[in-house]
Amino acid sequence: MVSGARVTPGREIKRQRRGRAHSCWDHLIIAPLWPKYGVNLGTLLRTCDAVGACLAVPKFPWVPEALDKGNTLRRPACVHWTGRDPVEWLTRQQLGSRIVGVELADEAIRLAELSAARERTIVVLGHEHSGIPDDAMELVDVAVEIPMIGTGASLNVAVAGSLVLYRLAGFL
Repeated sequence: MVSGARVTPGREIKRQRRGRAHSCWDHLIIAPLWPKYGVNLGTLLRTCDAVGACLAVPKFPWVPEALDKGNTLRRPACVHWTGRDPVEWLTRQQLGSRIVGVELADEAIRLAELSAARERTIVVLGHEHSGIPDDAMELVDVAVEIPMIGTGASLNVAVAGSLVLYRLAGFL
């Protein structure tokens, strides 16, 4: 048991953090290409800020508003717009990028086995219910699964994406 632990005051935390949003480093990109819930996009946007990543999303009519609403940091965030065809965008990203799919697959590695990103890495997240479509899975270099012992089949996109981002950023 830890006794006498000191809580870091908010003003001290603010001094240790960046004073402004990071610019696009184009190194670690999370791509929920088939978004279902706007609230999850806002959560992922905060995680991107925390780890220095970018968010790539299709420009569906409701997505810009969801991102604006979810950006509680009130600062610009790095967002890459993929267009309406996520698989076409992903195909263009193959050259020069490692593509990681978060999906239950026969060849999937466990999250703990995933090493930190040493090259431009794109993390693909599927639809909340149907996952990553087969034509997009063909473009994935490595599939990663998040082990679970409960009765659910998966985590929501924001939680799963945040865990993988922290791992790839080298924070876990």
